[in-house]
Amino acid sequence: MEANQQLYQFMSDNTWNLTEDWYESLDKSDPSGIYSSKDPVVIQNMKRQNHAFHEHFCELFRQNKCEGIESFEEWITEIAQDEEHLKTPIHYILREFFRTQEQYLELIQKFIEIHEGEYTEQVKSTWRDMVVKVFSLVMTRFSEENYNYSQVRLNAQQAVIKELSSPVISLNKNTAVLPLIGDIDTGRARYILENTLTECASKNVEHLFIDLSGVIMVDTMVAHQIFQIVDSLNLLGVNCTLSGIRPEIAQTAIQLGISFEKVSVTSTLERAINNLGL
Repeated sequence: MEANQQLYQFMSDNTWNLTEDWYESLDKSDPSGIYSSKDPVVIQNMKRQNHAFHEHFCELFRQNKCEGIESFEEWITEIAQDEEHLKTPIHYILREFFRTQEQYLELIQKFIEIHEGEYTEQVKSTWRDMVVKVFSLVMTRFSEENYNYSQVRLNAQQAVIKELSSPVISLNKNTAVLPLIGDIDTGRARYILENTLTECASKNVEHLFIDLSGVIMVDTMVAHQIFQIVDSLNLLGVNCTLSGIRPEIAQTAIQLGISFEKVSVTSTLERAINNLGL
C-alpha cells in the first residue's frame, strides 16, 4: 500500500506535465476531429478533459483499486457525448488512449529508475498490469457509451428526416397537401401512414392532396400501403386526391386490385388544386 501511495504522489505531481506533453506531441494533421482543431476554446477544453482523466486514473493507484472504474463513469459520459469528440472518428480517439497508456508506462518506468532497488519485480509488474487493465476497461466502456449515444442521436435525426420527408402542409383551414419524394420502403410507408392520419386529425383536414410525382420507385407492399392511407383517411372523413401517379405505380395498383372509386386522380398537383378552385 505504501508503494502505491508513493507512486500515486509521483504521478499526481505530473498530471499537468502529462497533459502538456500529450498535446505537444499530438498529431494535429488529422483531416477531421477534435485533435486538429485550432480553436483556442476547443483546445483548452480538450486539455481540461485530458487532465481530468489523469486525476481519475491516479486516484485508482491511491486507492489500490483496479477492478472497477466507477470513478471514470462521469468522465466517460462527458467525453462520449461531447460534440467535438462525436465529430472525431473513433479510431483517432482510441489512438490517443493508447498514446496516453504509453505515457503512464513510461512514467512508471521513470519512477522505478528513480527508486532503483526499492521495489520488487512483482510490485513493478503489478503496476504495469494495472495500467493496461484500467485502460482496457476505460476504452471498452467509452466505446460502448459512444456507440449508444451515437445511436440515440442517429435515431433522433432519422425521426426528424422522416417527419420532414412526409409533411402534411396546410393550404387553408381544411385543405392540405402531402408531397411524397424519393424512394419509399416499407418502413417509411408505415411512418407516412401513421403521421398523415395524426396530422390530418390535428389540423382538421377535410381534403388532402397526395402528390406522387416525386416518388421514383415502389414495390407492391409499399403501393398497397399508399392506398391504405387513402382508405384510412376516408374513415376519418378526409377526401383524397392523388396526383402525379407514375405508370409503374398505376400498374402495380391495378395488379393488386386496388379500387380508385373513393379517390379522385389527376395528372399533376397543379391541376388537382385548380380543379378544387383553390
